Amino acid sequence: MKLIQVHQYHQSTMGKKGKYASAPKADKPSKKKAVAEVETVVDDTPKETEAEKRARVDQAAATARIGRPVPEMFPDIVATFGTNENKIQPNAKQIFIENLAIQFHGKELIVNSSLTLSYGNRYGLVGLNGSGKSTLLRALASGMVPRPKNIDVYIVEKGIDPTDKTALEAVLEADIEKIELEEEADMLSEKLGDESVSEEDQNGITDRLNEIFERLDELGAETAEVRAASILDGLGFTPEMQKKCTKDFSGGWRMRIALARALYINPTFLVLDEPTNHLDMGAVVWFEEYLKKFEKILLLVSHSQDFLNGVCTNIILLRQQKLTAYGGNYDTYLRVRRDLEVQQQKKYEWEQAQIAEMKEYIARFGHGSAKLARQAQSKEKTLEKMVRAGLTERVSSDKTLTFRFHDAGKLPPPVLMLNEVGFNYPGCELLYDGIERGLDCDSRVCLVGPNGAGKSTLLKLLLGELVPTKGMCRRHHHLRISAYQQHTVDQLPFEMTPLDFMLQEFPKDLLTDKVNEIKEVRSMVGRFGITGPAQTMKISQLSDGQRARIVFAMIAESRPHIIFLDEPTNALDPETIDSLADAINGFDGGVIVVSHDIRLISQVAKEIWLCDDGCLKTYQGSIEDFKKDLQKEVAETGSASNSKKLKGDFSRKAEPVKSAAKPPPSMDGMQPLSRK
Repeated sequence: MKLIQVHQYHQSTMGKKGKYASAPKADKPSKKKAVAEVETVVDDTPKETEAEKRARVDQAAATARIGRPVPEMFPDIVATFGTNENKIQPNAKQIFIENLAIQFHGKELIVNSSLTLSYGNRYGLVGLNGSGKSTLLRALASGMVPRPKNIDVYIVEKGIDPTDKTALEAVLEADIEKIELEEEADMLSEKLGDESVSEEDQNGITDRLNEIFERLDELGAETAEVRAASILDGLGFTPEMQKKCTKDFSGGWRMRIALARALYINPTFLVLDEPTNHLDMGAVVWFEEYLKKFEKILLLVSHSQDFLNGVCTNIILLRQQKLTAYGGNYDTYLRVRRDLEVQQQKKYEWEQAQIAEMKEYIARFGHGSAKLARQAQSKEKTLEKMVRAGLTERVSSDKTLTFRFHDAGKLPPPVLMLNEVGFNYPGCELLYDGIERGLDCDSRVCLVGPNGAGKSTLLKLLLGELVPTKGMCRRHHHLRISAYQQHTVDQLPFEMTPLDFMLQEFPKDLLTDKVNEIKEVRSMVGRFGITGPAQTMKISQLSDGQRARIVFAMIAESRPHIIFLDEPTNALDPETIDSLADAINGFDGGVIVVSHDIRLISQVAKEIWLCDDGCLKTYQGSIEDFKKDLQKEVAETGSASNSKKLKGDFSRKAEPVKSAAKPPPSMDGMQPLSRK
């Protein structure tokens, strides 16, 4: 049992609270308008353990509808607002929230802000990693803040869970209303012919069935499967793939199924958190073209400036705990913001010059002759009036993250080679055959191609995590490789702090063998933007972008000769992506990148390798040319992939053969390349 101090303020100074809020507004009430009353109460509530909290969250998630979370799923988020819920028009086509404040784990992310989302607009939410973008999306989607009753919401944050349901079934099950109506219709139809049911009840059942069938007609129940199949086809699923179990797909394809669910539901308010994560470039192009035609309310977070430019009609900036709205796409937002900041800085400098001039005059002549003293008093009143009206703030720049990967020294080429390499997963056709490629410490390669074509598999072959079924992978015997893989961030120990984790991974300096102390570890993560309280917070409480920076810090401390980056931009803000590009260009080693981010590729790639149909080809052209080719294909075929060959996790089974295949060569038998 413990004693706690409870502060109660008069309601007139507080504004309205959210239904699920448990904390006062961030702004402190004026002492002139409110008097704090302090009372001591006894808190006998037993503290909830992490396991109990997780069980409660899981239970809430289990009862929530697909894509429609409830506040109980996010116990660490507290949202307050000043909007009067009783005055919201139920048929309004706009979401308006005033005096919005949001906390996460007690940390204020948004204070005293207004947010307007109007029908027919597509909004991009931008801000630095850790500023609270995903938290805001969850608060909006779960109903922590009010919206008109006629605005239904659907959120996509990640790919669907792997199950035995087919891709088509997974999409259809998202329409909960249709499923519930069909089940109710089946139940009522059975009662309709029951002689034990009275005539009055029979008439009631008939009326209800008519209502159900009318609603099903409105939902397009008869064409539901056709619509779902059409959306899946657009996202690159062949008819054969639509019948595959979701558990047999990779993360990229399960993300497509989650997006297909959202497009099939076609909600009034669609919320997307990094929807292009794990998608190949063809799927991104198709999805971008689809969203351009979305005519309801769209709010999305994306790291891709190119995607934001193509989709968004408005940008909302979350910066310094405030929300600011801009019209136009991302490029327009950058231009307008830059112009406004130039004007603001000029006004600030003019005001400061005026203030300095008046202060100097007051100091010199405030005690002079009567005439000069009166002029000084006049200027003093003018100065006080300016201060009361509010002075213009100096323009503050966002803290730009600058980091670098340590140089490890060059190795003589060739450093890493694939000699006539072929590979297939057990029971499947060859994914690769006859691959001849090499990497050295000057390589800057971008690997592109459809999901399931084998980009990540190729990286694993180069890393030695997979063994070729044909040919050989040769490595320089001094070669060190570090990799950022798609699920590396998810495998971090979430209960540890960044400092504890890095100290565990790097107890000694790799070059000097000196024992690392806490100050060295702070420097390790600090160079990648993990500073202040974030260094001692649990990794589970950090944003995905901050977790990604921990992985980059690990790569830097490993001092590799070659770095593999598999979709490194998925959790990064645009500013950090630019910093990553600078770090790659300044790195004295080789880099191979798998990415769909046009901006990153355009800044770092010297070669583009196209991975498709079992081949590895060098694309002759820029990444912008490659996107134009994809846009042309999408326009002609209406699909993210027009290849007839089944793609997606090597799912084409091999034909049975009479003779057994030769065993794959052992990695132990491979000899390092010597310099010729």
